Parts: sequence; structure tokens; C-alpha cells
Amino acid sequence: MSESAELKFGGNSYSLPVVEGTENEKAIDIANLRGQSGLITLDSGYKNTGATTSSITYLDGEEGILRYRGYPIEQLAEKSNFLEVSHLLIYGELPTKDTLQQFSKSIAEHSMLHENMRGFFSSFPLNAHPMGVAAAVTTTLSTFYPGSLDPHRSEDKVNLTILRLLAKFPTIAAWAYKSSIGRPFVYPSAKLDYVENFLNMMFAGPTNDYHVDPVVTNALDKLLILHADHEQNCSTSTVRLAGSSQANLYGSIAAGIVALWGPLHGGANQAVIEMLDKIQNEGGSIDKWVERAKDKNDPFRLMGFGHRVYKNFDPRAKIIKKACDDLLNRLGVKDPVLEIAMKLEEIALSDEYFIERKLYPNVDFYSGIMYRAMGIPQDMFTVMFAMGRLPGWIAQWKEMVANKEPIGRPRQIYTGARMRDYVNLAER
Repeated sequence: MSESAELKFGGNSYSLPVVEGTENEKAIDIANLRGQSGLITLDSGYKNTGATTSSITYLDGEEGILRYRGYPIEQLAEKSNFLEVSHLLIYGELPTKDTLQQFSKSIAEHSMLHENMRGFFSSFPLNAHPMGVAAAVTTTLSTFYPGSLDPHRSEDKVNLTILRLLAKFPTIAAWAYKSSIGRPFVYPSAKLDYVENFLNMMFAGPTNDYHVDPVVTNALDKLLILHADHEQNCSTSTVRLAGSSQANLYGSIAAGIVALWGPLHGGANQAVIEMLDKIQNEGGSIDKWVERAKDKNDPFRLMGFGHRVYKNFDPRAKIIKKACDDLLNRLGVKDPVLEIAMKLEEIALSDEYFIERKLYPNVDFYSGIMYRAMGIPQDMFTVMFAMGRLPGWIAQWKEMVANKEPIGRPRQIYTGARMRDYVNLAER
């Protein structure tokens, strides 16, 4: 017999069904609460509200668990690659060897942008933030492919839209960067894989060849995997909410990009580097800043430590720490800011204050360090996050459409003025 919860209000009792997920998560289904009782629930920020059921990602913040379609993130980061994980998230299963080859080939075939789109990049101001450019150009794809406007087209046509978006976003991202520094665009190459292609478009030029270092490629591939999906966060919920109106995939993803742009969401790794720069510019004395972080009356906080979801440890940080160490050793980067970061990491992993409060370095801490070591500028950090999160957003949009979920329409508790009569103030 299924469980239920009982709500008592105004002398009446209301029975509400309890829904249980495959990992024994339980939720009270309040879909019919207003119809039965006239009540709604209030949950500012939706911190304790399940807006959907989903089979894509499982996250347990208390135990430090993250799984894509049931596969532990640790196994995927060690044994898989980003395109394989993308296929897993979007289509539900890991691809066979032949399927992955065809998937990769299709991505390569669609990586070129329509030549008329070059004009969009040149029309932005030179100092335009790459994230704004990426969002604008992504939604512009719908004007070049008007057949994408109907989310209920045939499966083949929806898949074509998905392939185009996955393929073209690295080109959009790299060109947004090139445009911001006034350098010539580098076209995608079918000879390079997904990550290699992006790095080549970022750093190659007409007068210099860029050698794609396999250690750098591997590190970036892991970063993209670790960012690929993270349950119903701010940007993912935005994608689903926009898509619930039957907005096309390109527009829905552009909405997610804008949500990710916010400093409370995707800007965390950029904030890490800004903090490290500040410490360096003020003399590089780490002890002073650590003591400030420990002072509850001081507004300063160490960025990149702890996580609002993971109450024990961030499983992604464990994986990326090794990749970060390998990258720094391989590149031999001599950067005082990165040296400060490594000293902060050492303190956080050994100081009882941080250990007791579980303020371990998180994925944003390491990803910011790694992007800096790779030569990726700070304004591009959030764009890198978006490129990693892209398959997760697509999978969430695709699931929402397949489940025929209703248009999102949150309620509110009105706290404004009561009814009042109009007075013409001009005649007073």
C-alpha cells in the first residue's frame, strides 16, 4: 500500500500521496493541494521543492554521491570521455563503439557555423563579455534553422537540432573569445576530436600553430565531464522552465546560459581567481586571509571551499585534484597566484577549522586554477562551464518534452497593498 501524508487545516484533514524515487527519496505530492484546501506551499528559492521527476542525474549531498544515469561520476571521469558521457546523458545509455564513432563523426560534420554568422560576432563591442555573446549567438541558431522551432517534430529532426547545438557550441565559444581580443577566427577541423578542436580554435592563429598537449586535453575533458549535469540547479531549472512553454531548444539553452552567467551560479570559479589575485596584489600573505576567513565578524570568505549541496565533500573535487596536479606538473607553470592556491589547498586539507566545518576545496577551486594554467582568460571561465553543462541541459529539455510536462507556473503569496481607490494626484 502506498504511503500518504496527512495535512490538517481549518478543522479539515487532507490526504496527500507520497512519491518515492528509485534511491528511496520521498516527496509529498501537493499537485492537488490547492484544489482540495485552497492552500499553496511557500518555498522561497524552491530549496525544498521537487519541480519534476527525472531519470538523468542522482545527487546525494550528504553522502557525496553524483551519478549520471546510474553510473558513478568517479567511473565516468576515469574511463569515459566527454562525448560518450554526452551520449549517455542525452539518450540514456552508453553508446557502442560504432554508435560513438557515428556520433563523433556527426558532431564533427556540424561544427562549422553558417558563414553569415561571422557578422554577428563583429557587431558586438570589442569588450563584450563572451558569455553574453555565447547566449546571443546560441539563440540566433534558431533563425538559421527555423525547422528547430517546433519541439514536437520527428525524432530525427530533434536529434539533428541536438547534434547541431553540441557541435557548434565549441565554435561559438572559441569565436566569442577571438572576437573579444580582435583576433582572426580559426575554423573547426574534422581531424581533431571535440576537446582538441576547441583548444585549437581558441589558441591557434594564422601565424602560429597550436600544439594540442594530451595532458591539457585530458584535463579539460575531465572538467567537462564533471560539469555535464548536476540535477535541478538554477540554470537547469531555467532550461526546463523556458522549454515548458514549448520554446525551441536553442532558445531554452540560451536561457540556461544567461542563468549560469550569474556570479552565484557559474561564476564561482572566476571568483576563486579574483580572490587569489587580490591576495597576491596585497602582498601574498596567506595567513592573514585565513585568519580573516575564520573570523565570523569579518565579511571575507574564501571562495572555492565547501559547497551548498555537498555537506561532506564534493566527489568531483577528489577527481579533479589529481588532474589539476598532473596539469600543473606537465605545464610547469610558474605563477605566484597558482602558488598561493596550492598553499591555500594545503591549509584547508590540514587545518582543523576547515576539516571540522568540511570546508574542503571544491570543483570550482580546482577548475579555476586549471583554466588559468591552460591560458584560458577569466571572462571565459563561465563559457567553459556552459560547454560542459550543455549535454545535461539538452538531456533535461529532451526529457521534459518527452514527458509532456505542463508549462511551469509558480504561485506566490501577495504582500502588497490592499484594494484602494484611484485618486488623481495631479488635481490635488
